[in-house]
Amino acid sequence: MSATGYGWLVLAFPLAGTLALALGWRLWPGRAAGWIGSAAILGSFAASLGMLFELLDRAEDSRSLVGTAYTYADTAGFRADMSILVDPLSVFMCLVVSGVSFLIHVYSVAYMTSDRGYVRFFAYLNFFVFSMLLLILAANFVVLLMGWAFVGAASYLLISFWYRRDTATGAGIKAFVINVIGDVGLVVGAFLLFDGTGALDYAGVFEEAGNAFGRNDGQLVAACVMLLVGAFAKSAQVPLHTWLPDAMEGPTPVSALIHAATMVTAGVYLIARMHPLFELAPAAADVGAVVGTVTLLIAATIALAATDLKRVIAYSTMSQIGYMVLGVSVAAYGAGLFHLMTHAFFKALLFMGAGSVIAAMGGVQSLDKMGGFRKAMPFTFATFTIGALALAGFPLMSGFFSKDEILAFTLNRGGGYVVLAVAGYLASGLTAFYAFRMVFRVFFGEPVPEARELERGHLHHGDPANPATGEKEDTEVGFPGPEHHVAEQAWPMKAAMAPLALLAIVAGTLGIPGVTDTLEHFLEPTFEDSRFLETHPSESSEWLGLALGGGLALLGIAVAALVYLRRPGTALQLRERFSTVHTFLSNKWYFDELFDAVFVRPMAAFGRFGRSIIESVFVQGVLVGGTVGAVRVGTSLARAIQTGELRAYAFLLVSGLGGLVLYFLIVSV
Repeated sequence: MSATGYGWLVLAFPLAGTLALALGWRLWPGRAAGWIGSAAILGSFAASLGMLFELLDRAEDSRSLVGTAYTYADTAGFRADMSILVDPLSVFMCLVVSGVSFLIHVYSVAYMTSDRGYVRFFAYLNFFVFSMLLLILAANFVVLLMGWAFVGAASYLLISFWYRRDTATGAGIKAFVINVIGDVGLVVGAFLLFDGTGALDYAGVFEEAGNAFGRNDGQLVAACVMLLVGAFAKSAQVPLHTWLPDAMEGPTPVSALIHAATMVTAGVYLIARMHPLFELAPAAADVGAVVGTVTLLIAATIALAATDLKRVIAYSTMSQIGYMVLGVSVAAYGAGLFHLMTHAFFKALLFMGAGSVIAAMGGVQSLDKMGGFRKAMPFTFATFTIGALALAGFPLMSGFFSKDEILAFTLNRGGGYVVLAVAGYLASGLTAFYAFRMVFRVFFGEPVPEARELERGHLHHGDPANPATGEKEDTEVGFPGPEHHVAEQAWPMKAAMAPLALLAIVAGTLGIPGVTDTLEHFLEPTFEDSRFLETHPSESSEWLGLALGGGLALLGIAVAALVYLRRPGTALQLRERFSTVHTFLSNKWYFDELFDAVFVRPMAAFGRFGRSIIESVFVQGVLVGGTVGAVRVGTSLARAIQTGELRAYAFLLVSGLGGLVLYFLIVSV
């Protein structure tokens, strides 16, 4: 089978899984739906491997293949095909997305067991993965926009999965609206490119861009900035980031899927895919680099104060995506995508560990109520700690090599990029601190009652309640199921977490400076047209950067140990001493309040005005009411003259005839 044939299978498996689960939802007993959904994604991963092997059998200069199913539209000089692009970048992304998504599906088989929406959950999950893979494999902007929109719709369905929770439906709507803003940006950017190049397929746009636009041409810069708007919305970059922490209202496997392998990485992929345009419009690329740096700093500071376990991990995602956006914006494509891969491993692992801990707590997510789970949950403790070490950039862990490679490349660019690199190193130290703030607060210290209960072999089950509001919930419909499952007792959860823990440790070996460059070498054919292809920091500079990053990681972990282990109570003292700063960070830099004041409340007021004045007074009162009044007057008059008396009808007949005669006499004169 050809590489493009395998590419169509990559899409066919999750789509078939979605349809089978959605249409036959009454047929699947027990965990059957979970295993069907998992098998569909495993099939997609196997097809991705088929693409990889087929591609490796070809010469490096012929590793970009387009497969067309049919012509979607062909009119007035406009042509768009339903086609896919198989090249090293799309194959790499398919492997990461399908591989990590498969493990998340396996984890979900046990984690979601008692939920009344079990089949619906896996149908949504398969649709989400299909949408992301469609976005990745798109060979033109039309198919890209389809996948982009499908991902937004799937995210709404999954974030709002527990639809009886007002907080969940509100979070789903918020994510959908912000992503639609990004969709509009992407559509406008695609239109500007089509207007300049006359093409919508990637190859045509890239080939004509050099002829149609000059360096930093105004229209091209505008198009690239619009593409960035789409990327920022999907990848939760400032200021379109506020949906991401609220997305934690979805089930924990959804959090892992959105944050690790799908959706938030779409923006990074888009920038990397459009690299010929961004190199022709470096002003737009600089916008991406600055926004990525600002985002990674802001998210790292908020994570220092957040107390919801899942939201701390969510802000770490936002921060790490900032590193990736910085990387691909400064033309460190291999480094940015390397970090995308390693981040997928350790972030999925962290969310899975968090889900296990939250289950042990009976659904409680607050760090303030956790502690001492180290003995009760040894497997979860070990794997979560591995994920935290990789996130922190601990020496020799996967995140150590990938994150610091981005910063070394940024430093090597010189000029203003040095400031961005320094900010990245600062955030790296903060990352290590908040990563182990989670580890020490959850697993160390005096065991909480739930941990004691689990040590005795009994899993805690509290009264079902919304962790955000404390509102009591009915587990029968539209809320989380009554059962809780931890990795120590559910083998599918353990089977999913173990490979991710191993990958979080060893994946960094793909990019050891001066030793291995496996991933970058594989991706080279995609970026061979880049003028930065041979621009790399020296080997000594890379190792110096690794030493600096590793030192900051060790320092951050040491400070966290001092604050939370050696001197308990220090954090509370710091909170009281710097209460203003803590309040500022706890309120997430007041972005939500700012948007509420600038956009939400004015639009709500305009809506109320439209409903009460325009709709009620003008439309209903004047237009509809006036018309109804005129009709009523006419019908009342008609009823009044229908007396049934012959003399009245004769009078009307003679009067009408007289009126007609008078009219014609006047006209004739």
